[in-house]
Amino acid sequence: MNESIKKSKDVTVAKAKGRPMLTWVGKKPLSRVRSYPAQAIERFDATGGQPVALQEADWSDWPKDLPKGGLLYHGDNKDVLAHLLANGFRGKVKLIYIDPPFDSGADYVRKVQLRGAKGTVKIDGEDYTLGEQVQYSDIWANDNYLQFMYERLLMLKMLLAPDGAIYLHCDPSRNSYLRLVLDEVFGADSFVNEIIWQRLSAHNDSGRFGIIHDTIYYYGAPDRVWNPQRTELRETYLEQFFDQTEEGTGRRYARSDLTARGLRKGETGKSWRGIQPAEKGNHWKVGVSQLEQWEVEGRIHWPKSEGGMPRLKRYMDEAIEQGGTAQDIWSDIKPIHNQSQELLGYPTQKPEALIDRVISASSNPGDIVFDCFLGSGTTAVSAQRLGRRWIGCDINKGAIQTTAKRIQDLMKTQAADACVPQQGDLIGIAQTCQKPSQLGFATYRVNDYDLQIQHNEVVELACQHLGVTRTRTDSFFEGTQGGRLVKIVPFNHPLTPLDLEAVRNELKTRPTEERDVMVVCLGWQHDARAWVETYNRNRPVNKLHVVELRTDRKLGGIIKHEPLTAQVNAERMGDGASAKLVVEVQDVVSPTIMQRLNLEQGVFRAQITDWRAVVDCILIDPQYDGQVFNVALADVPERKQDLVNGRYEMPAQPAGSTVAVKIIDMLGEEVIVTKAID
Repeated sequence: MNESIKKSKDVTVAKAKGRPMLTWVGKKPLSRVRSYPAQAIERFDATGGQPVALQEADWSDWPKDLPKGGLLYHGDNKDVLAHLLANGFRGKVKLIYIDPPFDSGADYVRKVQLRGAKGTVKIDGEDYTLGEQVQYSDIWANDNYLQFMYERLLMLKMLLAPDGAIYLHCDPSRNSYLRLVLDEVFGADSFVNEIIWQRLSAHNDSGRFGIIHDTIYYYGAPDRVWNPQRTELRETYLEQFFDQTEEGTGRRYARSDLTARGLRKGETGKSWRGIQPAEKGNHWKVGVSQLEQWEVEGRIHWPKSEGGMPRLKRYMDEAIEQGGTAQDIWSDIKPIHNQSQELLGYPTQKPEALIDRVISASSNPGDIVFDCFLGSGTTAVSAQRLGRRWIGCDINKGAIQTTAKRIQDLMKTQAADACVPQQGDLIGIAQTCQKPSQLGFATYRVNDYDLQIQHNEVVELACQHLGVTRTRTDSFFEGTQGGRLVKIVPFNHPLTPLDLEAVRNELKTRPTEERDVMVVCLGWQHDARAWVETYNRNRPVNKLHVVELRTDRKLGGIIKHEPLTAQVNAERMGDGASAKLVVEVQDVVSPTIMQRLNLEQGVFRAQITDWRAVVDCILIDPQYDGQVFNVALADVPERKQDLVNGRYEMPAQPAGSTVAVKIIDMLGEEVIVTKAID
């Protein structure tokens, strides 16, 4: 099996044909996008090689180069979408749920806490002022944000199955814009619902009514999957409508109309017990034989006044058991609170009950569910628990690690044949023990970049460092510096001739532009240097000046990082059948965590007496091949105050094997230490 798809290829993106069309500065249709390779970096299998009953799913059209299981991608979702389209997933995804950044100016910095006893110091997980990754960088100008979403929605449409559906979660800050973009991309006739999720009961907003809801837009094909969802009936509803008491039984009931407008022939148009609804231009909702059956069962309410119409008794106890049909206002799902077991420190984390309802309504077991703004991984967790196949991606490394831990724990429980209840099962009607479609997943990295930082927030940092004056109305250049235009190349890959061609093509569209261009990048390919030299030769205007942020003598040095380090010992002990592999982590040093603690504690230097306080989890692959990390042992403490063990015993491996120990600290930074076993 190929561990990576090595060839890059272009993916053609279809034009949006819907109306109306929203216009913004710099709007460009996405006609072609480059597909980058995907490198397998980690595998997990909860079965241990043992047969386990799984949900029946059609894997016949699954790409042959990919394992049959969950897929977790680390990379810019535009790159991941292009990769999926180019490698067999076009038109295969039944349900898409996305919860993109809202461009609302909100603080999306994840909060983390060092392990240990209560009271351990909390620190920011990511802080863009330090030039490191953030959960979601909400600093885009409105035009850039709309272009960002437009491009991704165009590609998501191509992934969606002909009978598929997409849910887009947003807040009031940009929902009107996004509705128009969705209309343009998917077509206004594909609009199904505007769902209002009341996530708070009250909110103090100065000078305005409190904002207590989010909006979820639901678009889908006419023949999309639809499974009606049940909700718990509220006490106020029961008191208001179930206002009758049946004599003899004492059962409370509501009265329901038995007729509907319009004349009909056949059973529903007949006279029953001397009553002819046609006289009033109506017909019975059911045939007269069914009415007679209900009368025998005592389910017909007869009014005391003469000439009144009979009604159907709807008993309150039955209504409570059945629940109500979910409407487009969801007020029965509460947000994740500070004491919730689901809480993972992500400010934008959504409750599992919310995602459960979306997945249950618009997909069936075995279908593919996709989320390209995965965050803390709730979509993947819900899909796994509900027996769906799933694909997820995120640009943030911490999000990938958090998701992987949650899925590993869930799959272990499912492999043990334990019941995993549905979080949204409020009234006991959900299928709580759905068989999983898979009990393993693989993690891939798309575009093969190793500097895990988010482009948009680092652009801000680079502009501050270089003294760039931002030009928000220019869709191509980030701004100007010293009379030169500034183009910042995406930091998820080194500078290539393709990037430089894009600059030249943009300049061709501006024939009166005579300024030189500063090209800012992180690393550059050898052929890019030759390209710049050739381009600049004998050119009086529009010369290119490349600034590599790590090595440039005058302007470099902006990206500095001291990596996580660890001391690990691994040795084979004993002989024969009793031989075992003993792995012991002796020390872990996280310079980044120490830097954060020192910044927050001011003049007092931070001290960590137990290295385990900085470690989030430890993973071990006893037969590491140097490419894909196969998780054979995962030490992931259940509670924040618990510590990793640090010492592990496993079955001995053959002499010459390489054991690899992956250590992930509380900020998501990781290090792999390998040891050869004699």
